[in-house]
Amino acid sequence: MHVTIVLPCYNEQDHVIDEVERICKAMDNSGKTYELLAVDDSSSDATLARLREAEPRFPQMRIMAFQHNSGSGTVRRIGSQQARGDIVVWTDADMSYPNERIPELVEILDADPSIDQVVGARTSEEGTHKALRVPAKWFIRKVAERLTNSKIPDLNSGLRAFRREVSLPYLRLLPPGFSCVTTITIAFLSNQHPVRYEPIEYAKRAGTSKFHFTKDAYRYILQVLRMVMYFNPLKVLMPLALWLLGIALVKGVFDMVVRFGYFANNTVMLFITGLIIASLALLADLIVRSRGDT
Repeated sequence: MHVTIVLPCYNEQDHVIDEVERICKAMDNSGKTYELLAVDDSSSDATLARLREAEPRFPQMRIMAFQHNSGSGTVRRIGSQQARGDIVVWTDADMSYPNERIPELVEILDADPSIDQVVGARTSEEGTHKALRVPAKWFIRKVAERLTNSKIPDLNSGLRAFRREVSLPYLRLLPPGFSCVTTITIAFLSNQHPVRYEPIEYAKRAGTSKFHFTKDAYRYILQVLRMVMYFNPLKVLMPLALWLLGIALVKGVFDMVVRFGYFANNTVMLFITGLIIASLALLADLIVRSRGDT
């Protein structure tokens, strides 16, 4: 088995079979051996029944059914862990991603062994709350680029292909929600695994979006900071520590000029706070270096 396509399905009864047909047709035409792992995340509609009904038509489809709703991140983690293919593809079942291009992403990995992940970078934003999502995603992406020293055209695209063997150490880090795609991107970039971005079109999703702007945007930025802290805590903590120490130094010089021999309480607090954060940064970095899993 060469490719495993993990397809989270939650309340997608009206179009899930259309998506399965599109994926299977593209993969059949490519000639690559594959399995389509359709995971029903305890849908409250007839999604699972539609998949069971269509199962005989798609011999390459394997169905998993969760007993309770666990989130797309959990689906992708378990699906990737149980994948039989050397290459794992993540996508969605809402007709928004050009899944007919999945063979192209796989072919990029096959043609260039130096690349470990290919991400479908969306050229437009078609989601709900577009006026809020665009600036929020831009800000989070810029934070991630700064912290990983990488150019990231699309931080949280749901369409990507990666080498399963490379991903295994990081799957346990995936959160249960949407930010799992952010996590796998940051994990690869933080550990110097080459990631390539392939421009894709992005369509308006079918059905109802499960994205909640305030809650999920907060989770995205928190997950970026968490992942960079996990792999490179100096990137997050040391700049803050140096800024505080620098301000304390300038403030100390000012205090000496204005009141010779006297340091204000806030100067001392700035200096001590900077030292504490710098010490935490060095300690966290020591833990990362001695952990042995990066």
